[in-house]
Amino acid sequence: MKFIVVTGGVLSGLGKGVVTSSLAKLFMARGYRVAPIKFDGYLNVDAGTMNPIRHGEVFVLDDGTECDMDLGNYERFTGIKMSRPNNPTGGKIFELVLNKERKGEYLGVDVQFIPHVTGEIKEWVTNVGNKANADIVLIEVGGTVGDIENAYFIEAMRQLKRSEDVLFLHVTLVPKLAVVGEQKTKPTQQSVKELQRMGVQPDFILCRCDDPLDSKVRDKLALFCNVPLDHIISDHDCESIYQVPFVLEGENLADKILEEFGLGKGHLTLLEWENLVSSVVNPEKEITVGITGKYTALKDSYVSIMESLLHAGAHLKTKVHLKWVETTDIEEGRVSVEDALKGVKGIIVPGGFGSRGTEGKIACVKYARENNMPYLGLCYGFQMAVIEYARNKCGLPEANSTEISPNTPHPVISIIPGKGGDLGGTMRLGAYDAKLSPGSRVAKLYGHDLVSERHRHRYEVNPDYIERVEAGELKFSGRSPDGVFMEFLEIPSHKFFIGTQAHPEFKSALEKPAPLFYGFVEACACD
Repeated sequence: MKFIVVTGGVLSGLGKGVVTSSLAKLFMARGYRVAPIKFDGYLNVDAGTMNPIRHGEVFVLDDGTECDMDLGNYERFTGIKMSRPNNPTGGKIFELVLNKERKGEYLGVDVQFIPHVTGEIKEWVTNVGNKANADIVLIEVGGTVGDIENAYFIEAMRQLKRSEDVLFLHVTLVPKLAVVGEQKTKPTQQSVKELQRMGVQPDFILCRCDDPLDSKVRDKLALFCNVPLDHIISDHDCESIYQVPFVLEGENLADKILEEFGLGKGHLTLLEWENLVSSVVNPEKEITVGITGKYTALKDSYVSIMESLLHAGAHLKTKVHLKWVETTDIEEGRVSVEDALKGVKGIIVPGGFGSRGTEGKIACVKYARENNMPYLGLCYGFQMAVIEYARNKCGLPEANSTEISPNTPHPVISIIPGKGGDLGGTMRLGAYDAKLSPGSRVAKLYGHDLVSERHRHRYEVNPDYIERVEAGELKFSGRSPDGVFMEFLEIPSHKFFIGTQAHPEFKSALEKPAPLFYGFVEACACD
């Protein structure tokens, strides 16, 4: 088993996750088994309690793990389903160490970072690789070299290299200042020196830059960073992250790594991927859809939705432009719903928590329903559709969710009694099955009557109101196998009006788009 450790330098947000995902894709295309891992240095056990504005999207796995959104990239690129061990965090590692210490498993010695914390980290990553029967384990170290949060993890990887086949790839920034008009190497030099001070000599340097790396810059970096010239890799900008595998392939990075490991280079097969990427960058049609939410200040809050639209668009040869609609502006009267949705072909109301912006979301749902505009409601958007319909078509003008209005006289959305205790106990996390109504629109889109999607919520459709809501046009076209939970809704006579309590965006991939997103984009693109 071989290990590749991907570190980052100069600043965060350079795309270590995309590099890791792209390399995994290139190795898989050559026939190798891979296991991606993302280490996050924060002391949270997982990402579940983090505000999307601060951290970006909370990605959810089949096993219910709430994790970093880079694991979404791993799944979208590789098709491999991740689980809790693929995302060790500082919190998980320390929790593991402290639990062992309390049980006396360290045999009474004083527990220290070295060898105990670093030892648990090494065991963690090797266990992930062994369980996946991986040929190559790719380990992305979150944050930037020099951060105290990841120093102990890098130390563990340094130790791992003493006993295993390990290569270090350092992703760093090579900026081009307009005032001088040339690529500057000093940030990379200083970042590599910081890594060297930690006892690690990078084997490859991947240079994030606007344009392909200049040959003189390669020469300078090779000299000052003590790295072979052909191991200085240009990781320059491209139109889509799904082109990055081809950027790295143009640098022969995968073959160079395999050569270092003494492994065969195999035969690359990426034809389907190449055709889909071609559709992404050369679409035949362009449309605009609205995303109506309250976390629009940070687009990473909705990255899986954005990617799911791109995946569907690639198969339909349609480029989907996004219009961000801040629903608090509608709620507080700063903009009308008509003006907010001007120019869009359809709208998505995504997931969320709390009461802020909900009346603006409900206004958007009403507009889409009354104007035959394609609508896709995800999780909270599903609940908003139920509330809007109950208010305006079922004679329940004060209908609401108990999350928003605890004393509402018509709690059409609530926590179902007997299905959980405190707030944490009522959260439905991970993959759940749903039985779809035969002949329904959602069943036709999925091509199956039994489907599984990921969830992240705690409020549900109140069973006491199901019959009254379904007395009109809106139908619950998917339910949990025991019939307790409403999972999908639709209005059959509408051009496209579908909601789901789940998050289908978490299972979408370029080669296999989420069915609901495919149907939504198809409806929006239909003149």
